[in-house]
Amino acid sequence: MAAYLTDIEIAQQNVPEKITKIAEGLGIDEKYIEQYGQYKAKIDYNYLKEHQDRPDGKLILVTAITPTPAGEGKTTTSVGLADGMRKIGKNVVVALREPSLGPVFGIKGGAAGGGYAQVVPMEDINLHFTGDFHAIGAANNLLAAMLDNHIQQGNALGIDPKQITWKRAVDMNDRQLRNIVDGLGGKMQGVPREDGFDITVASEVMAVLCLASDIVDLKARLGRIVVGYTYGGSPVTAHDLKAEGAMAALLKDALKPNLVQTLEHTPALVHGGPFANIAHGCNSVTATRMALKLGDYVVTEAGFAADLGAEKFLDIKCRMANLHPSAVVMVATVRALKYHGGVAKADLNSENLEALEKGLPNLLRHVSNIKDVFGLPCVVAINAFPTDTKAELDLVEEKCKELGVNVALSEVWAKGGEGGMALAEEVVRLCELPNEFRQSYELEGSIEDKIRAIAHKVYHAKHLMLLPNAKKQAEQLEAMGFGNLPVCMAKTQYSFSDDPTLLGAPEGFTVTVRNLKVSAGAGFIVALTGDIMTMPGLPKVPAAEKIDVDENGKISGLF
Repeated sequence: MAAYLTDIEIAQQNVPEKITKIAEGLGIDEKYIEQYGQYKAKIDYNYLKEHQDRPDGKLILVTAITPTPAGEGKTTTSVGLADGMRKIGKNVVVALREPSLGPVFGIKGGAAGGGYAQVVPMEDINLHFTGDFHAIGAANNLLAAMLDNHIQQGNALGIDPKQITWKRAVDMNDRQLRNIVDGLGGKMQGVPREDGFDITVASEVMAVLCLASDIVDLKARLGRIVVGYTYGGSPVTAHDLKAEGAMAALLKDALKPNLVQTLEHTPALVHGGPFANIAHGCNSVTATRMALKLGDYVVTEAGFAADLGAEKFLDIKCRMANLHPSAVVMVATVRALKYHGGVAKADLNSENLEALEKGLPNLLRHVSNIKDVFGLPCVVAINAFPTDTKAELDLVEEKCKELGVNVALSEVWAKGGEGGMALAEEVVRLCELPNEFRQSYELEGSIEDKIRAIAHKVYHAKHLMLLPNAKKQAEQLEAMGFGNLPVCMAKTQYSFSDDPTLLGAPEGFTVTVRNLKVSAGAGFIVALTGDIMTMPGLPKVPAAEKIDVDENGKISGLF
């Protein structure tokens, strides 16, 4: 039997093209390219301004069923699909999110794809990359420092320390920092107060960077960030603290999309990365728009399942950036569907048609949402595993055909682009179909109306309950003029409901909203449900324990 290669070993055996050659293939003049070594570069956002007249390519969204411990392979499918489209002669660019260090060192691992469908340099992308996340953390923490300094220096704005909503940020899973008390040590050491840290990908600065259209818009959005409230209940913004200019200065390079490549040299823009269960879960608007100018087809992904990342991509990002997707790919695995049907992780390798049939409603509900709620054509990509049987694959295909949706077997993990050609052909076909793309709610309704629309149409909840605190916050936010913003749901990724134990396609459940807050810079209301945390913790055995580097600087253990 051939020796099994890990993702990092496959990536390290690959010989990438010089990034200047990738840029040249896209027709990007070298004046727009800022190299970070030989295989990474930033593209100046002025490229977009100076190429506005170029027609946009077709936008393809890759999303997935509700995630399970069995894995789905959304990024792997996105990369393999792009390589497959290139193999059938299409001019394609893939646009992905940057990985967070939290999952890299925690339990989930990196986010550069897998097997023979990866973006490279894999180690760099999964670690510091071009420093974007560090810049975002620095801008977040500059604002926190200026806020506390303002209070220390006399508090001319009358900020109530008990109503500060802005937290510090670090791009690491560190539960110890969720709730802290700082400013201790005497009068000159700051004002003592309760505080806390978010993981950087949950910072509103991340969402702002990913939704900003240019540097001017970035600065305006930063200025609108609400950091807390005065004793009289009025919101205090970053602009009130005169912070947005310095924050934008820290972020001016981070705003530029990063150009890398797949193992098969397909161009990839990897930029930004808000979590989809606590933020909007999509790569930057700048990167997507740039990709649409560079390719005839753009493959992009949204975080977690279609009820989270895809809903926010379609309801928030597409609305703000005036994007119109042409097709959607729904990624599933037979193993994950059997898990939704009640099979334990240890038993997923055995054929079990009964469990598969019980788990299939999860896939079918996501597919139905894309077609019927959002009006977009869809294909199901079954991410192939060697343990899948013909009977199982036939059952998935039969049930999807009943919804009028085709199924393509994706073998990109094992075969790269060659294993994605069948999926690529179907995606190209779908892109030529007319569609009736629409959002799941209108902006004009109340905050509660919008949450109710998502809960009923997308999650298929029976009831929505806003706790008294959330109802009061909704009234206050509407009175402040934030009522017409879209809603970003903070919800578990493991279920259609807000209860992570309800697998499959649950019925009759209630979605409970416990808290609302405004992300005025990003331009949405965050509705917190269930037990969502904005600072994850490390597992009992963190992935960090297996990561190492040798005397030659070669990294091992990343996945």
